[in-house]
Amino acid sequence: MKVLFVCLGNICRSPSAEGVLNLLAAQKNMDVMADSKGTAAYHIGKAPDPRSQACALKRDIDLCKLKAQQVVVNDFYKYDFVFAMDSDNLAHLHALRPRDATASLALFLKDYGALGEVDVPDPYYDGDAAFDRVLDLLFDACDRFLEVECR
Repeated sequence: MKVLFVCLGNICRSPSAEGVLNLLAAQKNMDVMADSKGTAAYHIGKAPDPRSQACALKRDIDLCKLKAQQVVVNDFYKYDFVFAMDSDNLAHLHALRPRDATASLALFLKDYGALGEVDVPDPYYDGDAAFDRVLDLLFDACDRFLEVECR
């Protein structure tokens, strides 16, 4: 199974989600591969935000090799699931998605989260606590996703 997580710049939320899902899938011995991209081209080729990397590393997730990418139309055929991190990016993805796309498109926390959030909040302008909160939300939702979709 192939999963794509999408946020705005692909340097905070979506690479964190990629790292969390890949870690949990490996721990559970599940054949799931996660990737991440952004809807905007702001940071293409750049590594995730250093704060995202530092917070993820405290949870045994190494994001340093990831590089920001921008979502393209072909992604709706390449992946089984395309998950937006927030409502704005979901709207952008709906506009980009071809009618015959094979990937399921959804708002990740709305479908799998249980910690009271619908959008994964963008921690970019906040402190370390915001990056930790993002990881808490992602661990919860990724774990639930694996339980629901990979049993």
